Amino acid sequence: MNLANPKQASRLKHVDTIKSNQMPAAAASITPIPNFHFHSHKVAPIRFRLWASILSIAAVSNRATMVTTATSSSCRGGAYTTIKERVTFEKEIKKSKFIALAASVSDEQSAFSFLSQVRDPRATHNCWAYKVGDQYRSNDDGEPSGTAGKPIHSAIESSGVDRVMVVVIRYFGGIKLGTGGLVRAYGGVTSECLRNAPTHLVKSKVRMGVEVPFDLIGILYHQLQSFQVEDIKQDYETGKDGITMVTFQVDFDCVDKLEDAIKNNCSRELVFYK
Repeated sequence: MNLANPKQASRLKHVDTIKSNQMPAAAASITPIPNFHFHSHKVAPIRFRLWASILSIAAVSNRATMVTTATSSSCRGGAYTTIKERVTFEKEIKKSKFIALAASVSDEQSAFSFLSQVRDPRATHNCWAYKVGDQYRSNDDGEPSGTAGKPIHSAIESSGVDRVMVVVIRYFGGIKLGTGGLVRAYGGVTSECLRNAPTHLVKSKVRMGVEVPFDLIGILYHQLQSFQVEDIKQDYETGKDGITMVTFQVDFDCVDKLEDAIKNNCSRELVFYK
């Protein structure tokens, strides 16, 4: 727009400067929405509302996923106690039937396989949790947040067992238990289920190998048998004449003892791999 009066143009420029300086700090700090280029003041509000709706839907979607999830490295090495077999515990609480089912699992895939086997689509809720080393996950399956999956996981932690999944199936009996009642119910039946479960100690295996001359293979195998090693494999393609590579799995707490026994009985300098 061309203004014939220079003074009027100067005054308008001055007013625009004042308005810009008086803009609230909150408005000045708003981060521009990426990839939106507004060329019309009529279109801009519509796109802002559209972007806000997308963010709102994403937030609701996130809340609808697993209630409690934490993931870190799984158990490596060491020993752990787990349950020997699948166990079930059933209890009626204020006319609601709670059935807890527990089984040993090795990873997330086997946990979800167990869940698919035991969940009842006719039940009101199929809540669950599993623990594999430092990795765990839980789900409230429609119960109020934190009243089912989390108590089940806490009960697993308190029991001292590992690599275990517990699914608690609830058939609603018409009486609401309240938040505290649900926590006690889900945590309680899980504890009872695991308390009655037979357990056993599992020692993790370590893969190791040793390069050994052909004439010492008999002595080596005798030592391997005495330490009850597993999955023995022999490879002659070492590139060294008269030498074979023997690999095997041994209990993590027997690695050093086995290595010392092999060295002492073979009376030669052997090369070990771990």
